[in-house]
Amino acid sequence: MSALEAIKYSRGKLEVLDQLRLPHEHHYDEVSTSEEAFDCIKAMRVRGAPAIAIVAALAASVELHNGSCTATGTEDVIKYIDSRLDYLYESRPTAVDLGNAVRLLKKTVRSVKTEGLTDAEAKEAIIKAFIEASEEILAKDLKTNKSIGAFGAKWLQEQYKITDDSKITVITHCNTGSLATSGHGTALGIIRTLRDEGLLRHAYCTETRPYNQGSRLTAFELVHEGIPATLITDSMAAALFRLRKAEDNIAAVIVGADRVVRNGDTANKIGTYQLAVLAKHHGIKFMVAAPTTSIDVDTETGDDIEIEQRKREELTQISGAVVNADGSIDTSKSVRVAIADQRIGVWNPGFDVTPHEYIDAIVTEKGTVVKGEDGKFHFEDLMPERFQ
Repeated sequence: MSALEAIKYSRGKLEVLDQLRLPHEHHYDEVSTSEEAFDCIKAMRVRGAPAIAIVAALAASVELHNGSCTATGTEDVIKYIDSRLDYLYESRPTAVDLGNAVRLLKKTVRSVKTEGLTDAEAKEAIIKAFIEASEEILAKDLKTNKSIGAFGAKWLQEQYKITDDSKITVITHCNTGSLATSGHGTALGIIRTLRDEGLLRHAYCTETRPYNQGSRLTAFELVHEGIPATLITDSMAAALFRLRKAEDNIAAVIVGADRVVRNGDTANKIGTYQLAVLAKHHGIKFMVAAPTTSIDVDTETGDDIEIEQRKREELTQISGAVVNADGSIDTSKSVRVAIADQRIGVWNPGFDVTPHEYIDAIVTEKGTVVKGEDGKFHFEDLMPERFQ
């Protein structure tokens, strides 16, 4: 079966899969401006830290390729590009990949040698460098995800000595697969690799309220690829661990990350923290799968992470395709339904922070990191260049 694609790109053209229409419709939005990318990210038609960064970078590239920059002097061209990147960053400031991409692209345009060039030649060189750097972000992400899958599967094999008679079951939260990245995925990428290597017995995915990324997206990906899987609500995890751990050989909770800070505290989709607490109580490994671009070494602890507050309607209303009397889905019709008293107060943080003490391993494309003797994660050996 063909792999899912959240992002389709060729130079000068970007299409993004509208994930709000999944699993019943495959519709791609053409994104040709920073404003369209901002709306796409903010409305969560695209989500997942890697995919957000890729869409922002490529949208700016398409915009530049199509002549949006009317500035002429080198400084004015760079100032224009900075303004577009700063605008895109505000679409999802919690996602560290987006901030890293913005910094990389700003550095790229400033590193272009423009001495001896006319203003027109300098402008062309700067835009060319920007576009190439954006395309490299896309290409690098897929390679990164494959490496995360391999390192994660290897670490689990080392912990459990998995055989044909002792294949493991895992649980994942939110969506961290092809729909959240350029392909393969991070946490779901580890699950794919476990399946490919004959180590996986079963996967559970949580519904992931209030936006239902687990039921709408992860369940869809698992079914699409024929991975044996079961959907549960977020509130069923404790009962699952207590009643099915031995029977199903539940070995790990594997999640992605929007941001991992210096000590290992991890911001991820709301509901991650409670899974970590439950996993620790039941003796189940808790793993974070994150590219090194999601590691923020400048922030000391999770207390300093800004948590986005989402709109109240995400809790009080829900949309979906119409189910006909015979059980078939009518994708031409969509309804929005009130599921709570619309007068009730709502607290709706988009993320929570899991303290590092509840995390057993952080898997990156460069290897798996476990806690040191001081009980904290240390990333100096993994990426020494970030600690200079």
